[in-house]
Amino acid sequence: MAALFGARVRRLRTAAGLTQAELGEKTHVVSSRITQIERASGAKPTLELARALDSVLGADNLLVELWPYVYREAFPDWSRAFIGYSERAVSIREYAAHLVPGLLQNEEYARAVLRVGLTLNSDEQLEERVSARMGRQQRLDSPGRPELWVVLDEAVLKRPIGGRDVMRAQLERLMDAAAERHIKVQVLPFDQGEHDAMGGSLTVLTLPDGSEVAYTEGAHYGQLIEDPGEVRRFSLIYDRLRADALPTVMSLDMIRSAMEGCNRGANVPSRSERRRLAQEQLQQSGGRQLRRGGRRSPRHRPRP
Repeated sequence: MAALFGARVRRLRTAAGLTQAELGEKTHVVSSRITQIERASGAKPTLELARALDSVLGADNLLVELWPYVYREAFPDWSRAFIGYSERAVSIREYAAHLVPGLLQNEEYARAVLRVGLTLNSDEQLEERVSARMGRQQRLDSPGRPELWVVLDEAVLKRPIGGRDVMRAQLERLMDAAAERHIKVQVLPFDQGEHDAMGGSLTVLTLPDGSEVAYTEGAHYGQLIEDPGEVRRFSLIYDRLRADALPTVMSLDMIRSAMEGCNRGANVPSRSERRRLAQEQLQQSGGRQLRRGGRRSPRHRPRP
């Protein structure tokens, strides 16, 4: 895809009668950067640069539309394969152990998630990741949209990713999404105890031909499962999670309660503030003892 992108840039540049140096000047990059893009060598183009090239070359959004596929090549093979399957799936069943699934994240929540645990070169790269994630959500509004069934571990509701304001808005987003006929959201409560997917998140995709693939993910790994026997096993695990989760109405009540908790928690002091208040209370307590004369109970020597 990077080679295809570069070939399109070269063709459009030549048609526009521009040299690489002239195109670089118009898009505010050095000419060697244009050379890298056209040869599909070096760093991949950023979304901002793709937009600039598209505008200068009059590509009518062609380069911007190609960019997500170029961007995807930065991911491992199994991750690119999973994204490809997801874009064709007619049904997506997902268990989320720690975070709201990407398809249901709002922009600020996604930004907070993507900022953590990744080696980012710049804020621009972070925004590209956010933009790509938001772009994948458009499929939920398309004519060929998939059925989406999400089971959230209760932990997803309890951790205020991005702060309480961001989390409250994210929970509102979940409530809105759950109102759509093609989206179901359930919550697996803590008191359900242990289960077979405790190690991480799980997704089962159903493709147009009826076949299925599964994907499991932990904090630092992901695994795509295509073997039919293994996929059936993970599909059964998911069905058990779905059966053990709260019914939809009760799940929405729990999400609403967590959202109200974010409102109440807005006035809760931060950890550093609580530590400072505790120190002040200790100092005040010691001062009161000194004002009382600092009397101490007499010590009695043991009798000989």
